[in-house]
Amino acid sequence: MNRASTIALTALAPITWGTTYLVTTEMLPAGHPLFAALIRALPAGLIALAIGRALPQGTWWFRAGVLGILNIGAFFPLLFLAAERLPGGAAAAVAGVQPLILLPLGALVLQDRPRITAVIAAAAGTTGVALIVLGPASRLDTLGIVAAIAGVGATAAGIILTKKWGRPPRVGAVAYAGWQLTAGGLFLLPLTLGLEGVPQTIDTPAVVGYVWLAAVGGFASYTLWFRGIQLLPVVIPGLLVLLSPIVATLLGVFVAGESFTIIQGLGLALVAAALIAGPFAARRSSAHAALVAARP
Repeated sequence: MNRASTIALTALAPITWGTTYLVTTEMLPAGHPLFAALIRALPAGLIALAIGRALPQGTWWFRAGVLGILNIGAFFPLLFLAAERLPGGAAAAVAGVQPLILLPLGALVLQDRPRITAVIAAAAGTTGVALIVLGPASRLDTLGIVAAIAGVGATAAGIILTKKWGRPPRVGAVAYAGWQLTAGGLFLLPLTLGLEGVPQTIDTPAVVGYVWLAAVGGFASYTLWFRGIQLLPVVIPGLLVLLSPIVATLLGVFVAGESFTIIQGLGLALVAAALIAGPFAARRSSAHAALVAARP
């Protein structure tokens, strides 16, 4: 499979995650971010384990636990908490800073020094997201902002470690996603039961929302996402994350009836430019590295 196809499949994950904000506010019971995170993670993880038929071996028990907590167990409840407390897509705007976090982390941990083009693309994408989802009417809740920033930090660290550790030989993408989803779900289980409990009422829209988040937003999207992280330069998944707030905003406009301004249109253009320039910069960087390695 060529790089363009890999990028397209990986992009389906953040596109799917962009629906989380609308599903959370319109379909799920309020005040239960831990329960929503648990339902999104654990059933999907157990199904993936049953399909993948592979358990971690040796040091991978530890690695799967760490990755599961960072990418799933910590990120999911922080995401749902931010989505509940930051109306208007502000949670997605904070998530838009992730490319700027990933680049220095990649340089530090992976020894992957970013090209200036990639840095500019990340900055442009972050600025574009801010223009799209933040406006004069946005209400910024302190706890929501803290939750969003913490979630971005956790998943950024998870992306870097996923890239660094790779995937064990003869372990498929489904099983690998199952390890992390299950580990994250098991981490969330006692926290949910001890701190929050089960919502008193789960109506039909909530059931549909939970099924969507678990089957598509959990099982399918994370299988594609972890596969893409391993195959692509780290800057590309970092920029693809920007698709999530774009989808969240467009759903707000076309489904929830929110307005769309000229400033938001400018932001959309900036994000589009970043998504085009980022993969190009990564391709140039890979070609340059291969040329240097081939020199006598």
